[in-house]
Amino acid sequence: MVVLSVPAEVTVILLDIEGTTTPIAFVKDILFPYVKENVEEYLQAHWEEEECQQDVRLLRKQAEEDSHLDGAVPIPAASGNGADDPQWMIQAVVDNVYWQMSLDRKTTALKQLQGHMWRAAFKAGHMKAEVTVPSPLKLLLIYDLTLWGTLMTSAGAHSSWRFFEDVVPAVRKWREAGMKVYVYSSGSVEAQKLLFGHSTEGDILELVDGHFDTKIGHKVESESYQKIASSIGCSTNNILFLTDVSREASAAEEAGVHVAVVVRPGNAGLTDDEKTHFSLITSFSELYLPSST
Repeated sequence: MVVLSVPAEVTVILLDIEGTTTPIAFVKDILFPYVKENVEEYLQAHWEEEECQQDVRLLRKQAEEDSHLDGAVPIPAASGNGADDPQWMIQAVVDNVYWQMSLDRKTTALKQLQGHMWRAAFKAGHMKAEVTVPSPLKLLLIYDLTLWGTLMTSAGAHSSWRFFEDVVPAVRKWREAGMKVYVYSSGSVEAQKLLFGHSTEGDILELVDGHFDTKIGHKVESESYQKIASSIGCSTNNILFLTDVSREASAAEEAGVHVAVVVRPGNAGLTDDEKTHFSLITSFSELYLPSST
């Protein structure tokens, strides 16, 4: 087994989710298509609720910021006189969500709506029996907490989500060694907490010291990692970031953060230069803490 020694100055381990703690394929191949098929129904059911309207306002603000982009889909402002046709407004939101998802965007507005969709489905009690999926996906689930709760109903799913089998034991070991553990994902903080609160290991939120999403900045921007260090109250060189995405690794590295790229089944391939440049691990168990015995 390859062993990567964690630098002595590291006191914080920052975790990506998709492709790092959970597999990618289920999200890309099943969840995203399902969201596209069901977002209109969700909006129709929750349109009058204040939370849904907040989501729409955030999506509209994002649409205004995106207006200079090729193919951007606008969301018209409400007239304020109550004469707006809800279905017309809903269709504009749906079209915008489709456009953002077609570009695999990670905007806070999109992720917030998806997180609220997932929470609504989960609270409805739609999860019943454990999903069985073929290897190498059998160790999943799940990153991008979206509308998949309803999908799980038709698939016969369970309300406990699987991480890669090395993840939870390693995090427990890190905590016992005095490390702080934080999560940084494009998925909303609320969605992250739902995931970690309903794992096959039970509620493991106690193992996580805090959560960050794109409200602090995008993961491919070095400034985001500086902000995270400031929020935690440490230097960037006190952080080890684990991710499967080389652009995120480069941004973190630029900020002075230590980085290890996680190579998992189904993840995007790395170039030869990336393989040479970054420290690589295939399991969290390959990390060796200086204080480990």
